[in-house]
Amino acid sequence: MLYKISAIVFFILFKILFKLEIKGRKCLPKDQPFILAANHLSNLDPLVVGVAAYPQKIHFMAKEELFSNKISSFIYRQLGVMPLKRSSTDISALRMALKTLKTGSIGIFPQGTRSLNFEKVSSGVAFLQKKAKVPIIAAKIYGTDKALPKGAKFFKKEKVKIVFGKVDNIENSNTYDEIVLKVVNKIKNL
Repeated sequence: MLYKISAIVFFILFKILFKLEIKGRKCLPKDQPFILAANHLSNLDPLVVGVAAYPQKIHFMAKEELFSNKISSFIYRQLGVMPLKRSSTDISALRMALKTLKTGSIGIFPQGTRSLNFEKVSSGVAFLQKKAKVPIIAAKIYGTDKALPKGAKFFKKEKVKIVFGKVDNIENSNTYDEIVLKVVNKIKNL
């Protein structure tokens, strides 16, 4: 219930504040779980992805430091956010993600942290896809780095756009690196 209310409230706010534009929403599967892989520019990105994908609920993995406060931890968990240790391979987070992918969808930022480029990319998206055998939807976010720049405390009225596209050329024989490359190329070309 909290997810639904939050998605509606943030959708209205983002339409007013950022003139949010959403393209390609029709490629989001309605009847099966999927992995949503997006670029990561700002702390706004999980909210933008969640709002744009609604009514599908997207579960995200977020750095465990965000769960240090009991109140924020409760809210994040109610919204389907899972804690992730970024300092090492977090096996428990991967297990939780695989369990979620049996009935729900996962949102991942392959860059791992906010960045304008894809110099360092995690193979987590490929690992999850190979294990769960679910489709990958790419998303490219525009403008959140201007609407809420790194280190900023307040929003700026900037246009925000998100474009979705299915990564449809993944084969069972693809290696993790090949899958990651296909996902990154799709994100870049949206």
